[in-house]
Amino acid sequence: MPSAAERTRTLVHSTCSSVLLITGLDGARPEQLTPRLCNVGPDGDLFLLFPADSPAVRAATHAHDDELSAVLELTDVAPVSVPHRIRGRAWITGWLTRVPGLAPPGSMTLRLEVNEAYVDDLWGATSVAPEDFAAAEPDPLASHETELLQHLHASHGEQVRSLCGLVEKGPGGMKSVTPLALDRFGLRVRFQDHAGHCFDARFEFPEPVTDLTGLRRAMRRLFEAAEG
Repeated sequence: MPSAAERTRTLVHSTCSSVLLITGLDGARPEQLTPRLCNVGPDGDLFLLFPADSPAVRAATHAHDDELSAVLELTDVAPVSVPHRIRGRAWITGWLTRVPGLAPPGSMTLRLEVNEAYVDDLWGATSVAPEDFAAAEPDPLASHETELLQHLHASHGEQVRSLCGLVEKGPGGMKSVTPLALDRFGLRVRFQDHAGHCFDARFEFPEPVTDLTGLRRAMRRLFEAAEG
């Protein structure tokens, strides 16, 4: 099972949407507070790239004594059509400062020194200490997950549906079976019956995978087990 810190780092490095909420900054539209890029430094600080004229940069420029507090809010939406598509959210709080000289012309890099983080996702809700966030690594499949889930859903629907055999007597009772999330430890699938009720099932790999070759092998074994 991935730790809360790993799940939070994965969200930062994934394609999920993000917005920087800044204390005292009212009236800015959400798209004005969405960073163009987000990276994590070796000490766990977040480095956020914004247009030089963005409200976030103006707020950091006029802040005094490096005490401008902010929250990076991350929202993770499933990349496939599925009931209840929001898979999770995370909030990373800290203090915001400018970092001159680390951005292309017309842009400015802001540093968010992490104070604490909180994640509420498919695994549950929990806080994350800044030192744990700094030490964690994102899931190695994070950059491929969207493409992989969409491929499974579009091209391997029958194989995914065969997973019904591992959770109930047969596939007849399910209206839809959709791959929901994928990480190095396993695959999560959302089942919906004809009455509209949903539940998730988690299929763990025999061992964590580290690359796409290992993932293909693990998925083949999972489908073979489902088809009996």
